[in-house]
Amino acid sequence: MTIPAPLDPNTSDLRERILTAAEEVLRRYGPAKTSVVDVARHLSMSHGNIYRVFASKEALRGAVVERWLERAHAPLAAIAAGPGPASDRLVTWFTTLARQKLDKVASDPELFQTYQALLHQVPEVIDRHLVWLDGQVRQMLTDGQAAGEFRFADLDRATAAVLAATVPFRHPDLIVATNDSPDHAKLRAVLALVIAGLKTGALA
Repeated sequence: MTIPAPLDPNTSDLRERILTAAEEVLRRYGPAKTSVVDVARHLSMSHGNIYRVFASKEALRGAVVERWLERAHAPLAAIAAGPGPASDRLVTWFTTLARQKLDKVASDPELFQTYQALLHQVPEVIDRHLVWLDGQVRQMLTDGQAAGEFRFADLDRATAAVLAATVPFRHPDLIVATNDSPDHAKLRAVLALVIAGLKTGALA
């Protein structure tokens, strides 16, 4: 087993520079034509410097996707843990998630298409993302149940039902087609049905 060389104190800054450069190169050439050498050339450095931070091209691509997802997580976490009825938080949480992705499509369609392609190449990153989403929804459902707002007997089943119902409005391959209005009318209608089921015990 090869032991990586120790990294200097500026590794964190170097990592961010590499990820930013990787995004720019991916936007320009797409994932199929982007290599570690291309990213290094964009930074005017040796590709060996990149391999000191990322062990492989796959690791670099995974980190690019993970950073993109982390940017979306911060406002969602604040909503899930915030004040107010759980039903209101669920609506705000899901519409915020949908808006983030649609804004990315509108502001940077090339990069969004690149992310779509990369998502299928880094399943371990997506698995972590899905676990995170699951945990956020569980938190809001648990809060709603504790407050007497929701009625369900099985948290696992209730969480799975909410996530399954909203897949078309948050999946990157479907979101443009399903979110066809600025106020996310279709998503809000589905959430109204889901929340009604949570309040009446139908999703127990």
